[in-house]
Amino acid sequence: MEFEITQTKQVSIVGLLTEYANSLSSPIDSFLEDHILNSEFFSLKINGKEVGYFAIFKSNLLTQFFLRKESWSYSQTLFKSVLDKYHIKSAYVPTSDELFLSLSLDNHKKVELQAYLFVDNRDVKLEPPYKGDFAQAEIKDTEEIEKISGDFFDSLENRIKNREIFTFREGSPLLGVGIVEKSRLLSGYASIGMFTNEKYRMKGIGTSIIINLKSWCYSHSLIPISGCWYKNTNSKKTLERAGLVTKSRLLNVVFE
Repeated sequence: MEFEITQTKQVSIVGLLTEYANSLSSPIDSFLEDHILNSEFFSLKINGKEVGYFAIFKSNLLTQFFLRKESWSYSQTLFKSVLDKYHIKSAYVPTSDELFLSLSLDNHKKVELQAYLFVDNRDVKLEPPYKGDFAQAEIKDTEEIEKISGDFFDSLENRIKNREIFTFREGSPLLGVGIVEKSRLLSGYASIGMFTNEKYRMKGIGTSIIINLKSWCYSHSLIPISGCWYKNTNSKKTLERAGLVTKSRLLNVVFE
């Protein structure tokens, strides 16, 4: 049996990326997706036939390991070979990716809980608890958004131009800001998030922004998803009050 690993481009493995996306039991959010898309990609071949791929972020963080079912019997050997050859220190592993999760646990030294991954519970219909004005952000809002949120939103002007940023006001004051990031890996999904002005917290504004973002997504044929750091209990509660639920996690699996 001859194994071959070749560095490749994302565009060259589009079919495999689609198979990966379809294999997940739950969607992944924009945080993990950004790490995946900014990784280096490698093709896996057995006896000259392409059977999968993996991705490495910044030299030693494994962000993906995917094999077609026909080659699962070689998965442990291939995975260990990748860890050793590329000196992988850790991996970002969504629990919705069963093969990657199992192989990572086979080799782990430590597992850290990185984040909650959320989907919407569409069985629950909710109204925003705070009746503010929800609108698409404009370039003129940039300075005001940065004033309340600092560097929370990267590439803010570009995001506003791409119609990803939303404002939430009551009259003139900016109460909070929302964001929608269309997935580049999962067709029809979008990650949503928000930032609440510190002066107006604990009033249901964050929950209201998320509910408005969900409605915007559905009206644009997108399925809203979200995520938050595992220890950020306030964000978790906000997302849950807005009707989002979580059954999957993002793990940081340490190998050495």
